[in-house]
Parts: sequence; C-alpha cells; structure tokens
Amino acid sequence: ALLLEAGLTRAAAAEGHRTDARCRIHQRHPPRRARHLLRVCCCQVNVKSSTSHASRFTFHQALPPRAWQPGPLHWLLAGSHAAGVAAIALQPALWPWAVGAMFSSHALNFAFGLAPRSAALGPVISKLPMSAVQRGEIALTFDDGPDADLTPRVLDLLDEAGTKATFFCVGARARTHPHLVREIAARGHAVENHGFDHSRAMGFYGVGRLVRDIGDAQKALADITGSAPKFFRAPFGIRTPLTEPALARLGLRCVAWNVRSLDSLDSRADRVAARVVRHLAPGAIVLMHDGIEGRRRRATAGAPSVIGALPLVLATLRERAWRSVTLRSALPA
Repeated sequence: ALLLEAGLTRAAAAEGHRTDARCRIHQRHPPRRARHLLRVCCCQVNVKSSTSHASRFTFHQALPPRAWQPGPLHWLLAGSHAAGVAAIALQPALWPWAVGAMFSSHALNFAFGLAPRSAALGPVISKLPMSAVQRGEIALTFDDGPDADLTPRVLDLLDEAGTKATFFCVGARARTHPHLVREIAARGHAVENHGFDHSRAMGFYGVGRLVRDIGDAQKALADITGSAPKFFRAPFGIRTPLTEPALARLGLRCVAWNVRSLDSLDSRADRVAARVVRHLAPGAIVLMHDGIEGRRRRATAGAPSVIGALPLVLATLRERAWRSVTLRSALPA
C-alpha cells in the first residue's frame, strides 16, 4: 500500500509538472486565437487606463520659446566673474579683491531684484504703451487669487462699472477654485501667470525650478481656461538674473506695475483709494489684490480694503473718462 501510494504521488507530481510546463509555454507562446483575444483585452485595458488617468492639462497651449534678453546686470555679473577668475589665475595674491568684486556684483543683483520696475535684470513691462495712453486706458491688475471670498466680490464691482481687468492667478489656488478662474475669463477679464506656489523662496530658485513652477501654473491655468497666459508677474515682485531665461524658455513676458495700492497691507480703504488715485494717469498699471494670505489677511480683518477702495477708484476712472482694459488688449502681441 505504501509503495502504491508513493507511485501515485510521483505520477501526480509528474502530471503537475507537465501541466505547469504547458501553462508556461502557453503564456510565452499562446495559440493564435488566444493571442488575438489577449491583444483585444490589453487594448481595452489601456484605453480604460488612459481615460481614467487623462492629463489634467488637456487644453495646455504652450507658447513658443523666445530668445532671452540679458539686462545690464547679466553682463556685469558675467564680466565680474570672468575678470575675477582671470585675476586669481594670473595673480593669486589678488584673490580677496577678486572675490570682493564678485560678491559686490551679486549684492547689486539682489538690490535690483527688489526693484520690480527695473530693466536691469531683463525686460519688464511697467506701463502701457503710448497708443494706450492716447486712448485714455489704464490696466487694473489683481494678484494672488483666486479667493473664494474676495474674487467674486471684485468681479461684481468690475461688472457694475463695466470695466475689464487682468488677474494674475496663483496656479495652486486656481486648482483649488477652477470655477472662479473660469468665471474670470467668462466675464471678459484676462487670466495671467503668478507662479504655481507663490513661494517666498522663489528668489533662490535655479532656472530649472523656475521653469517647473511657472510652467506648472501655465499648464494649470491653460487647462482651466483653454487659453495659455501670455504674461507673468513675479510673486512679491522679486526677480533674479535667472528669471528672464526661465520666462524666455516658456515664451512669457514679465509685467510689473507703476501704481501700487498696498491694499494687502493697509486696512483703510480710503487711504488705499487715495494712494491709487494720486498716481493714476493714462498708461498706468495698477497693482491690487483679490487674494490676501495668512498674516496679512488677519491684519486687514473685516472687509479687506480692496472691496472699499475699488469702487472709489472706478468712480475716478468714470469721472475722468478713462477706462480700464486688459493687458492683452493694450499691449502688442
């Protein structure tokens, strides 16, 4: 009985091995009919997979890259480093002076990086062209949105005045409130790029990270509106020598302002409006905010000053027969 049981066990094991071998052969070389069914099933799975994981950037329309235009400080930075390296190579004893000259050029770059309207770090638009001045046009611009509370109220005030504006939107906030971004565009305003994360560390980014951050915002906003932004405004207005090369790679142009409301810092609507009106003139680019973050929002507790100041600014435009237009309509393509 034991011998018979052992023989049956060996026979079953041998049959199992043969079955496994046949299965492995069929897996590697399935019959023609099986191969056809396998291809059909795989295609169906791939279609379902690509549908379920469709790119969130379906409507991204990339702008063509442009040649980057170095500013005076780009040449100064390159020249000081080249001269410093050459001086150290020829006269090593001069290294303290060479390093000091290189450090001074970086300090100068930093100082001009805090001047949003300066073209020292590359081209920047801080006022409308003469053709817009002659037409009595100004550009109201709003940063840091969209915001679930502020943006709809700003849009309603603009609608009541029949005025168009430009909204520099933060990519991450646009992803959170895509309906507000679509509403901005639907009401005839322009949606432009204000970076993806609105990080305070953006001034320390390299070119690659700048391209990723600004490019992610570009994709997110293009996906939501169906149209790619054409202009970029640096968070906090801070630029570096690497900002212009990054923007050139993305085909964007940098926009600053020449009238600042300080509405994110000043809780008094009357002071904010007076500050804007005092400097208002045809060709002006006015900086206001439809998004106020954290600490600044607490400082302007209650109704943010932009809500009280904007009607006063719009009334001034009406009295002087000036009109606010989008940057896209005022600036040449």
